[in-house]
Amino acid sequence: MDSIIPGAPLMAQSLGGAAVIDFGIQLVGWAFAAALKTEKFYDLCGSLAFASTAAMTYASSARLPRQGLITGLVCAWTARLGAFLVRRVFRDGGDSRFDEVKHQPGMFLVYWMLQGAWVWVTALPCFLVNGVASQSALHWGDYASMALWIVGFITESAADYQKSAFKSDPRNKGRFIDTGLWSVSRHPNYFGEILMWCGVAGVAVSMNASPGVSVAACASPLFVTFLLTQMSGIPILEKMADERWGNEAAYQEYKRNTPCLVPRLVPVKKQ
Repeated sequence: MDSIIPGAPLMAQSLGGAAVIDFGIQLVGWAFAAALKTEKFYDLCGSLAFASTAAMTYASSARLPRQGLITGLVCAWTARLGAFLVRRVFRDGGDSRFDEVKHQPGMFLVYWMLQGAWVWVTALPCFLVNGVASQSALHWGDYASMALWIVGFITESAADYQKSAFKSDPRNKGRFIDTGLWSVSRHPNYFGEILMWCGVAGVAVSMNASPGVSVAACASPLFVTFLLTQMSGIPILEKMADERWGNEAAYQEYKRNTPCLVPRLVPVKKQ
């Protein structure tokens, strides 16, 4: 096995090595971005950190089937979402979140370090699995978790595609999307995201390594859920939508009849 940190135990290599790679990428990205006063590298570096930490911890692992599975799930997710986010930033010309902070190197660095923390905590189940040399064989828990991940991946991908296609149509300028998956959830992409990380954590729990490892793995979907529902995701988008369409009767009806996150499978009868 190749070593990220020579002489260190495998779990320490996985967790510590991932942190070194992750925050190293953020620091390099910040240095270039701060010098050029641009945020266009931000999502790219986030995706690169996910892929690099997953790949490097796998390279230092025993390369067991479960380690290959969980590394593949993380890399597939980051490749798809990373390409989508980077393409969106270059298409839109920037990201309004960074309009002011990109001119303040110190505050800009905080954003990059927060991204590093997001990467490490979110991908923690992968680092944990890759840090255990002796594991049980793949079983029904792994397959059920993989199925959950697939459902989440399809949901998030379809929701992102539908919204992108909707916004690219000039006829929809100034309108809110209420078709496709967006007709049964106001944030179906986030629902899919949460499902995926529940699936990734499920693979780690299926390893049956120790109660501590299982609990630590569950921090990932809990963190993602908290982040999306209480901080940077849904609250901000809901506020923006209310400011833009809050006075429209159609939007009020949409908001009243459409769940915020978990899709409604039974259609609402219109009065």
